Amino acid sequence: MTVIVENPVEDIELFEQKKEIHFDPDEVVSDGGFTMPDSNAFGQSFRDYENAENERHQIVEQTYRLQHSNQTYDYVKKMREEYSRLDKAEMSIWECCELLNDVVDESDPDLDEPQIMHLLQSAEAIRKDYPDEDWLHLTALIHDLGKILLLPQFGGLPQWSAVGDIFPVGCAFDESNVHYQFFKENPDFNNPKYNTKNGVYSEGCGMSNVLMSFGHDDYMYLVAKENGTTLPSAALFVIRYHSFYPLHSCGAYKHLMNEEDVENLEWLQIFNKYDLYSKSKVPVDVEKVKPYYLSLIDKYFPAKVKW
Repeated sequence: MTVIVENPVEDIELFEQKKEIHFDPDEVVSDGGFTMPDSNAFGQSFRDYENAENERHQIVEQTYRLQHSNQTYDYVKKMREEYSRLDKAEMSIWECCELLNDVVDESDPDLDEPQIMHLLQSAEAIRKDYPDEDWLHLTALIHDLGKILLLPQFGGLPQWSAVGDIFPVGCAFDESNVHYQFFKENPDFNNPKYNTKNGVYSEGCGMSNVLMSFGHDDYMYLVAKENGTTLPSAALFVIRYHSFYPLHSCGAYKHLMNEEDVENLEWLQIFNKYDLYSKSKVPVDVEKVKPYYLSLIDKYFPAKVKW
C-alpha cells in the first residue's frame, strides 16, 4: 500500500552534487564543550544492559533475544530488497519527523520518550558545539527517521527488525555485540559459510559491501541515498552505522573497513556522544527550532521524498 501525504509531486528532483567532508581534528572546532551527563533519564548508567533493576531491562533484553535469533543473512537480503523499492509513502522529511511522535524504541534502556524529542535533543546539542557544520545538524535530526518501520503504514515491523544495535550478517558474530549469547539461537551461528571471521566477505572490502542486520539505520540510508540527498558521504555513513556500536565503540569488525570508512568513522564517533548522551526528559521547543531545520531540509533534500 502506498500512502501519499499531501501535495503529491509527479517528479522528484534527484540531486547529484556530493559534498566531500574531510576530517581533521585540528580544524574542527567545538565551542560548546558538550558535557556527558552522569546518568540517563532513569537516573542509571547509560547503555546498561545487565542491570536487572533498570525498569526497561526485560523489554530491552527480549528485543535483543528476538533480533539476534532472527536476523540472518537471508532475512536481511529479503528485507533490503523489499524496502529498497521505496513504495510505502511520499512525504517531506519534516512530515516524517512528526510521525515519530508515535514511536518509542524498546531496545533503548536510556529513554522511553517519543523519538522526535531525541532527534531534536541530539541535533540541538551538536548545533551548539559545531555551529558551522549544518550537514551534521540535519544528520542528527534525521538519523532515526527509519524507525517509522514500526508504524503500520510502513509495514508495522516488530521492534527487533527496526531498532537496536546493528551488526554484520554473513560473517562471525563478534562477542562485543550486546547480549551476544542470543546469537547461538541464530541459524547462521553454526553455518560454516557464515561463521568465520570474514565469512562471505574479504578483508578491507569496505563496509558498503557488508550486509548489516536490517533496521532503521539501513532503511534511512536507502531513503536518503535513493532520493538524491546532497548530504556528504560522512553523513550517509553516520546514518547507516550510528547503531553499529561494536565498531564505533569497541573497534570490532575493523578488518572489513576501507580507507574511506576509516575517515568517516571519525565523524561517527563525534556524532555518537550526542546521540547517546543528549537523551533527557527536558523537551526542546519544537516551534522555535523548526524554521532552522526546515531550511536545512530544503537545502539537502527534495520537497517530497519517497519512503
